[in-house]
Amino acid sequence: MTEAAELPPAPEHARDVFGDRFADAVRYAELLAEAGVQRGLIGPREVPRLWERHLLNCAVLSEVVPEGVTVCDVGSGAGLPGIPLALVREDLKITLLEPLLRRTNFLTEVVELLGLDHVTVVRGRAEEVMGKLPPVHVVTARAVAPLDRLATWGIPLLRPYGEMLALKGDTAEEELKAASTALSKLGAVETSILHVGEGIVDPMSTVVRVEVGESPGGVRFAAKRAKAARTGRTRRRR
Repeated sequence: MTEAAELPPAPEHARDVFGDRFADAVRYAELLAEAGVQRGLIGPREVPRLWERHLLNCAVLSEVVPEGVTVCDVGSGAGLPGIPLALVREDLKITLLEPLLRRTNFLTEVVELLGLDHVTVVRGRAEEVMGKLPPVHVVTARAVAPLDRLATWGIPLLRPYGEMLALKGDTAEEELKAASTALSKLGAVETSILHVGEGIVDPMSTVVRVEVGESPGGVRFAAKRAKAARTGRTRRRR
């Protein structure tokens, strides 16, 4: 395939980033360049910059994810950032959440092919799975939506005192300012902009971190979460 032929060799520092999973990272890049393009999951123009712009850009998110936590990658798409994160962090339990069938099919194939036993693929929208999926410590997202809208989907999936980590570009500071009121209503208690991947990606990856208090999603979602929990207990008793 001409698209696959355009995939450049992995940068040397990719071996350091992915370690024992380097061969799996190469295979994932090949799958994105081939099946990913054929199925419309990424554009063919992205193939020459898959390593720098996509795999490494996402893998360095691991620098700010705590050890041994649960993660939900909202709007996972072709698996970015969830799969690169899974390749470098086998201590995490990761859910790839994606509403579109063609994408979840691709994600399931990748997870099985690469033997990512700590990764689960779930088809659905964030607002549909709240109460059905256990709340997580960390929500991740990349190129899903503006921060204010992304927060309404991602924050309610968090457990108390969890955090949302959104990979953003040059608009990070602007989006954070615009979303400040919405974030407060959703239970955010602290926000910050982080830069990760020094010496690995240039420019460094920009991450917006939103930390929540005891009521992720605010009062309205606390009521919905309690109702979902009661429903779950009733079903289990039956």
